[in-house]
Amino acid sequence: MTSDPVAEKSGFLRMYMSSHPDTLVAYAKWYGEISEPISSAEMSAIDTKSMTLSCRMKNGSTKEVRVAIDPPMTGYDDVKPRLLEMKAIAQEGLGMIKSPKITSFQFPSAALRVLFILYPILAYFAYAPVNDPSPLFLPARLLGTYVGSSVGYWLLWSVNATHILEAVYTWSLCRRHETGFFVGTVYILATIACGYPIWTDLRKRIQNARIESVMKVE
Repeated sequence: MTSDPVAEKSGFLRMYMSSHPDTLVAYAKWYGEISEPISSAEMSAIDTKSMTLSCRMKNGSTKEVRVAIDPPMTGYDDVKPRLLEMKAIAQEGLGMIKSPKITSFQFPSAALRVLFILYPILAYFAYAPVNDPSPLFLPARLLGTYVGSSVGYWLLWSVNATHILEAVYTWSLCRRHETGFFVGTVYILATIACGYPIWTDLRKRIQNARIESVMKVE
């Protein structure tokens, strides 16, 4: 059975986080949804999928809270950026800090593969004349023979529909992080055109901005 790389170093992490009780309290209140006043919190366990917090309430009682880490960390190198991001999200949710603003557009290079590889392939299978005997259209004829000539068309428009749904999510990110009308519009249009690479890169920028804001506070 493969050991958990984070659990293996949980002793050090628990000791390190003991000097950040404010962060642990923020985790407990936001992710653990504890509304009662907390006087202190300790990390009793952590692995790639979750952390366990032992909270002492102001009324003298104790409460154990399991905080899920979603998606799970892939290794020990994920610990610092993930915990910092979770801290920033918790502090934003609790009104302790403001959400980072994204004021510029960044076009990820991965989106070029969608524009210049994926779309041309889909367009070829969607609109290639399957009755044309030219060798150029042989792949389209084979696809039409075995799975139907309309498959390419429906794949193309399924991708377009998915991109539109992804653009709605991008809009929510832009609204939450106050991109402004122009930058937000560019992000939404870019998502409609390129899909996944645009909003994942935007989320990465937000994550980096959150970590930077937390590091400034510390």
